[in-house]
Amino acid sequence: MKLISFDALRTLNYPSQTYIKPELFLKHQTEVSEADWVLFPEYWQLNTLVFAMGANIFPSLSSYLIGHNKIEMTRAFMAVAPEHVPFTMIHANTPEQAEKVWQAMPLPFVAKIPKSSMGEGVFLIENRADWHQYCLKSDVLYAQEYLPIDRDLRIVVIGDQVVGGYWRIQSDNGFHNNIAKGGTMMQGPLPESAVALVKRLAEALGIDHAGFDIAMVDNYPFVLEFNRVFGTQGVEQIIGDITPLILDYLQRRSAGNDPTNPNEPRDPNDPTSPNKGGRKRRSRWSTAA
Repeated sequence: MKLISFDALRTLNYPSQTYIKPELFLKHQTEVSEADWVLFPEYWQLNTLVFAMGANIFPSLSSYLIGHNKIEMTRAFMAVAPEHVPFTMIHANTPEQAEKVWQAMPLPFVAKIPKSSMGEGVFLIENRADWHQYCLKSDVLYAQEYLPIDRDLRIVVIGDQVVGGYWRIQSDNGFHNNIAKGGTMMQGPLPESAVALVKRLAEALGIDHAGFDIAMVDNYPFVLEFNRVFGTQGVEQIIGDITPLILDYLQRRSAGNDPTNPNEPRDPNDPTSPNKGGRKRRSRWSTAA
């Protein structure tokens, strides 16, 4: 496979790859168009890479677009598995809508800034002062019911399969479970219902590289969010090196074993095949859901 990487750190152990600085990618259009896979581009590169250059990108375009914004993510979850989404209100940040949300949400509740990660931009709202401070920080109101948990699950999807996961125990300095916020990792069995939910969401939405956060309430799974660029600390300690898993997935895709349409034969030597030629290689998993 011809691989081009835009993230030298994440692809450090990948064989036979060419690293290109993201800001220089327009000077390497030929190499990009001829590559089998373009790995870990920056978000701002997507339109040019996918629509102008016809590149196959990993992670998938779905992983990027849905994972870029908690609002779009939550709406996608609601479309696929609404019964597994905590009660959520999303509104424009106006005085009228802020009051509407305040009156509707039982205390305490959680408020989020749509574009944030690693536990940043997530607030526990316990009184009107907390709500007022949050409203000053976010352009859009995102309020979600508070789930009575002291831990959650990080379940990892690589390619077309769930490869493992672990529990994240709440930190002592707040309600965050994120490792970056002081949470701790714990090995343990992954509930079958949580794994099944992650598989359902990933397959329906075309997500092929993500860490899904799942809360278990009375043995019932609720999806909180997923992170396309998830931390590798917990993954490497408990799951191990995911590089071979990614390479295997990309190799199968390049060989024509498309998990989104396994019944369609694909000849890699046929110039009309979706796996041959830059603009004809696109599929749901590498372009759009």
